[in-house]
Amino acid sequence: MNIAIDLGHPAHVHYFRNFIRIMEQNGHQFMVSARERSIIHYLLDYYNIPFFSRGRGKNSVIVKILYMLVADLKIFRKALKFKPDIFLSFASPYAAQVAWLMRKPHIVMDDTEHAKFGHLFYKPFSAVLLNPSCFYKNFGKKQIKFNSYMELCYLHNNYFTPSDEVYNILGIAKDQKFVLLRFVSWQANHDYGHSGLNLDTKKQLVKLLSEKFKVFISKEASNDDFLKEYELNIPPEKVHDVLYFAELFVTESGTMASEAAVLGTPVVYVNSLPLMGYLNDQKEAGLLFHYSNSEGVVDQVKKLMDMVNLKDHFTDKTKTFLQNKIDPTTFLVWFIQNYPQSMRTMQENPDDQYTFRLGQA
Repeated sequence: MNIAIDLGHPAHVHYFRNFIRIMEQNGHQFMVSARERSIIHYLLDYYNIPFFSRGRGKNSVIVKILYMLVADLKIFRKALKFKPDIFLSFASPYAAQVAWLMRKPHIVMDDTEHAKFGHLFYKPFSAVLLNPSCFYKNFGKKQIKFNSYMELCYLHNNYFTPSDEVYNILGIAKDQKFVLLRFVSWQANHDYGHSGLNLDTKKQLVKLLSEKFKVFISKEASNDDFLKEYELNIPPEKVHDVLYFAELFVTESGTMASEAAVLGTPVVYVNSLPLMGYLNDQKEAGLLFHYSNSEGVVDQVKKLMDMVNLKDHFTDKTKTFLQNKIDPTTFLVWFIQNYPQSMRTMQENPDDQYTFRLGQA
């Protein structure tokens, strides 16, 4: 089978890299298109996944629509030579539209309810919409829900083994406890009009956490010299090791909040956006704490710092909670290799997905 995949965000590389490896071992071939963004290309090279660039992408809505035509054309030209049997993506309008033009099925995964622009431009052109069971939007008869999170495509222990060599990269001893803070740039389309922590609270948190832990800060953009002193400087592929070993994670990033939660690291997530389904699922399970602004964040962090055996408590809670989730990678391998029968199977008997239960892995 020839499979075309489009990638528009660094997380998408992680979503599909294990799927690609398994499917290649099963004799399938891939055409991978990727947004021209340095970290995406870096990760694809790191994981030895051949690809071609579809361009840089745009942020404003009007220019984004014009770019869509250019990207569609680039993918279409490549696809004419590759002759894909199926297209796959995470919320890519480009893959969806080219698949429709070529009269091939597009299987789209998505866990972001508020990404309305993407829904508008991929939904009409897609054959199947695969969403986590906690995704609260109803996309109708083409929707299939699976009981898991996208982050488990690469952080399930079938695929992820944390390396304590990251301590050497961080320049600290292996018995030194540390925390990670993550601040975002608020430049993405879906971030428009929203915010997270104010600068004063960031400084309070750094001062408070430094009393007990080594503090590292990962950020997309900041001109504040105070925060630069704590800047995390590691290869991008090592960030999940950092998340795993961290005692606590304070973040404005939804994806990284979920990553930490499934790794057993307590999370304080600060973002004025309404909680997406998967984050709300983790909040209700007690794996993360959500605040829409800075108010109450420092007090919550103090409570967590005062807990005895903080990390062990959350590690055990996470392990128990995830036992009923499925491995989304093996599920996706089965779904694609058996499509369209797999679509009918899931419509008629969705509990068949529990063959891929994480607790049985």
